[in-house]
Amino acid sequence: MKDAYKTIAHPTLGEFRDRGSKFIAQLFPMSSELTFAEWMSKSKTEHPKSRHHCYAYRLNNGIERLSDDGEPSGSAGRPIMNRLYSAEIVDVGCIVVRYFGGTKLGVPGLINAYKSVTQDALTKVDVIQRYLTEEIQVSFDYAQMGRLMDVLKQLGLVVSKTDLGLHPTLAYEARLSQSADSIRKIKAKMLGRSFDDIEDDTMVPGVRFPDH
Repeated sequence: MKDAYKTIAHPTLGEFRDRGSKFIAQLFPMSSELTFAEWMSKSKTEHPKSRHHCYAYRLNNGIERLSDDGEPSGSAGRPIMNRLYSAEIVDVGCIVVRYFGGTKLGVPGLINAYKSVTQDALTKVDVIQRYLTEEIQVSFDYAQMGRLMDVLKQLGLVVSKTDLGLHPTLAYEARLSQSADSIRKIKAKMLGRSFDDIEDDTMVPGVRFPDH
């Protein structure tokens, strides 16, 4: 199961000039199309005299959008998107504003400009790897709480939620591809047995796991 993907750690800017025209790329991490809308609003507020706010973005869920925003078809959004493809990054957006310098660049010149300014921004960011995760909820008897917490700590599993009510539960995050194995590791530690000796239906007295 593929649960790793690459994105960027922080926003940055890129710049490119050609025959008087100035291009500014705003490259930023994003988790939803709402995030993109906020960046576009900010871009138009900060660059009100720019006639073009061309863009491309890619989300890890498969959503992709691009726009030439008034530039000739295929001369802006696609070159921006192709740079994102080349970097193999997702959950990322890039908005490029253009200030016209009085000389038309033609379609080849525009393609080169939008590609170059996006690449300039990409050279200034740290590309990081992230993972798809799953929240695993475990219910337990209070008599097992101390032992369960110790085992989670030994395995490097960080508790993200706890509910210490009448029916206590906790939750931890695990990589999607490793969630089933994380449960087997907890069971093995709790029972003092080897990992290979644990089956999906192996029970731990006083501790209840979700089915995987």
